[in-house]
Amino acid sequence: MNELSRREELSLSGAALRGAPWKAAAVGGGAVAAASFGMGAITGSADLSWALGLGISLFALIAAIGAVAKPEEGDRVTRQARNWSLRHPWKFALLPAGITAVLSYPVQLVLDGEGIFGAAWDSLWSGALVYLIAGILTLTMKGRAR
Repeated sequence: MNELSRREELSLSGAALRGAPWKAAAVGGGAVAAASFGMGAITGSADLSWALGLGISLFALIAAIGAVAKPEEGDRVTRQARNWSLRHPWKFALLPAGITAVLSYPVQLVLDGEGIFGAAWDSLWSGALVYLIAGILTLTMKGRAR
């Protein structure tokens, strides 16, 4: 009877993300979005929705990996949540993937012009990609958990 509910798992993922490097994630995501849009403007194929989607995805990945990279730092609750996240990388990766999908949806809806369902489809795909990458990277750091 030690199984956790989905709500408890998301709560642990959120607690692990509490100590994430949010400033570095915002700077990294913003820089990549600006560079992507700038390179597109130079080559004549600038796509603002693609650049912002890429920046949002990188923002969530940097935050997720930065949160579990140092499981021994932070208060007791944060350390325990990070260790849980390292032991359950695929469950932990659901929250960064959800963050990506939720943040990408309005960008896709407003800037891409594909409509409600097209924007939802694109957002789900970007969330799925973040889920896969965050899960694999967290899995490779699994040995850090106590």
